[in-house]
Amino acid sequence: MHLNRLSCHQLVGKIKTQEVTAVDVVEQVFERIKRVESKIRAFISTFKDDALRRAEAVDKKIKRGEEVGPLAGIPVAIKDNICTRGKLTTCGSKILSNYFPPYDATVIERIEAAGGIVIGKTNMDEFAMGNSTETSFFGCTHNPWDLTRVPGGSSGGSAAALASDETILALGSDTGGSIRCPASFCSVVGLKPTYGLVSRYGLVSYANSLEQIGPMAKDVVDCAILLSVIAGHDPRDSTSAPYPPHDYAKNLRCDIKGIKVGVPKEFFGEGLDEKVEKVVMDSIGVLEDLGASCSETSISYLDYAIPTYYLIAMSEASSNLARFDGLRYGFRAECDGDWNEVFSTTRGEGFGEEVKRRILLGTFALSAGYYDKYYLKALKVRTLIKREFEKALSKFDVLVTPTMPILPFKIGEMIEDPLVMYMIDIDTAPVNLAGVPSISVPCGFVDGLPVGLQIIGGFFEEEKILRVAYAFQEQTGFHLKKPEI
Repeated sequence: MHLNRLSCHQLVGKIKTQEVTAVDVVEQVFERIKRVESKIRAFISTFKDDALRRAEAVDKKIKRGEEVGPLAGIPVAIKDNICTRGKLTTCGSKILSNYFPPYDATVIERIEAAGGIVIGKTNMDEFAMGNSTETSFFGCTHNPWDLTRVPGGSSGGSAAALASDETILALGSDTGGSIRCPASFCSVVGLKPTYGLVSRYGLVSYANSLEQIGPMAKDVVDCAILLSVIAGHDPRDSTSAPYPPHDYAKNLRCDIKGIKVGVPKEFFGEGLDEKVEKVVMDSIGVLEDLGASCSETSISYLDYAIPTYYLIAMSEASSNLARFDGLRYGFRAECDGDWNEVFSTTRGEGFGEEVKRRILLGTFALSAGYYDKYYLKALKVRTLIKREFEKALSKFDVLVTPTMPILPFKIGEMIEDPLVMYMIDIDTAPVNLAGVPSISVPCGFVDGLPVGLQIIGGFFEEEKILRVAYAFQEQTGFHLKKPEI
């Protein structure tokens, strides 16, 4: 039995009844990593010895009849911008290539308290700036469905590790689509929670008013289980909502008859690949067959979503990344001179081109004389877009759109044209501006490459979008298809 190919909900019961051991699961996951990692390059670092020690501890607790959590013995891969105590946390950047945090993020504490086992840190675009994983200092991750193509980003390592069965569960972070984009490109499930539902304590900030940690999994049930573990109020995060823990897997199997589904026409305009559009429209037909009522709707101001998103994200990045100066922690360049020379040389050598571009643009947008013209105006447009989503979601239970407007592209094909790269966030970034939750679920293939369906819900209505996603998944079964590696 290939234990690494199973889902969390299939494995946990077997581990708890001692049909298999947690050690067996961890060993098979690392055997798979050894076999395919040279092709995929999903991980920046792995922790086999520590993972096996934790697995042995879980097995001993089960033998003693002690209570174990909902993730007992389950391997979890962590995006490398989430702090893990004593374990390398690089953010995919040279400037943090030697950084070992002295504390765990809240989500790591909750996963380990639930019995989950952190097996490694996954590759990502540098400081989560990108949608292809090509800007990582450690090299690009490859898409398991076609090794010449990108896995999406910035959580590309987590998605590729899931698709290639190198892990059972994974965490990503989503600033403008960084969970949903790679979930779509790699045919796995990824959820961006409502802003404030999951603690950001221990997440290395890029754009703090937009980003959220979220679950990534091989199917919707696992996604719901992992969300149940990591969600809930955290007093250490001032942006954490006072929302109680909730079992998101409890009502997954309720039918979706009578659910009102809105289809915003603006997401089906210029730039959407015709073949992707056909797959998504067929998926909407599946929802109708399941009893949902689907109607066209409209969300205004979406033409301004991308410039608004990038103005806010780059402005916040220019502020958040100011602390990486080579003096307090992380990489320091070999340099003689005063503080200013050390600071500028370290940042010049430590940051990649995309990070430097965003810091410079963000600094300009925040500078005296331009703040009102750019950043303040972007905040006002963000409010208008948020109201449009609220208006649409007052009429419909969920909205459905393509997750990505195009198929996974070739490595190196678009990296030299940042404006084109920014535009492919058109279907996901508006959701981050609004702060509402959305999920990407596999919905088909074009020429052997995956397509994702995005399901958007109202504030804290993760249970509803998971229910729609589960009904769609069970009707279609696209999540069961595996790449040949």
